[in-house]
Amino acid sequence: MAMNYNAKDEVDGGPPCPPGGTAKTRRPDNTAFKQQRLPAWQPILTAGTVLPTFFIIGLIFIPIGIGIFVTSNNIREIEGNVFMYYGLSNFYQNHRRYVKSRDDGQLNGDPTALLNPSKECEPYGRNEDKPIAPCGAIANSMFNDTLELFQVGNASDLMPVPLKKKGIAWWTDKNVKFRNPPGTDPLEERFKGTTKPVNWVKPVYMLDSDEDNNGFINEDFIVWMRTAALPTFRKLYRLIERKNDLHPTLPAGRYYLNITYNYPVHSFDGRKRMILSTISWMGGKNPFLGIAYITIGSISFLLGVVLLVINHKYRNSSNTADITI
Repeated sequence: MAMNYNAKDEVDGGPPCPPGGTAKTRRPDNTAFKQQRLPAWQPILTAGTVLPTFFIIGLIFIPIGIGIFVTSNNIREIEGNVFMYYGLSNFYQNHRRYVKSRDDGQLNGDPTALLNPSKECEPYGRNEDKPIAPCGAIANSMFNDTLELFQVGNASDLMPVPLKKKGIAWWTDKNVKFRNPPGTDPLEERFKGTTKPVNWVKPVYMLDSDEDNNGFINEDFIVWMRTAALPTFRKLYRLIERKNDLHPTLPAGRYYLNITYNYPVHSFDGRKRMILSTISWMGGKNPFLGIAYITIGSISFLLGVVLLVINHKYRNSSNTADITI
């Protein structure tokens, strides 16, 4: 039986429908969503709406930036508790592969992950056919210089300044994210079957004689494992506590800093430094945030002035043209 073909019988480019059949269509349903008829709001940018926005941003950001900048510059080195930091330059802890090179399960004390490190740790996952604890590039490159501070007395005697090594890590890191392997055996037994990172001098269970600051919960280790966002950074090393309100934490005088050099920086053309600082309501001394607020506020205010002048000029030109016509 022959059937006549007519292009008009096709629907949306599909095959022709047989006589008496139901037409198939690829047309979307007739709904507001599929037919793009949903109600929408589109702002109309005019001088009356844009100019006030720029001026408001400028008037808000500039005072905030000035306040933050002044507060940062007023942080002194002899009042309140003093924080000792070590700093590194040209060290890119924010590199993608470096940041991923760790095993959070192992750091949380999981016995399975302890003996079977994640593949993300490679090539610092195993050494001499033993799993590395802690594994990964971050742990392998841990800062290990020793800093000691002395006050020089009248007879050139060196009086050591007490440096507190606990309380420098975040509470959540110390009590939640980092855990030693479970058990009541000595820590060395709980790490049995593992080996130290390649660049470490001693294993992780010998980082400190204090059981509460040893292994994965060692605070120097925890501080280092929190990677920095920029290549020039500082990390908290020690805390110098204020004894009483009558005497400054670090009296005026001469001080001697003894550094045990263990951490080489020539390979990445870096620099090391030591910083003593106090903190304020906004943290340590860091003028970047204040400068950023001042810069954004100034740019917004300047753009507002420029657009105001342009709007005023072209509005007058338009009015003159209307009068001439």
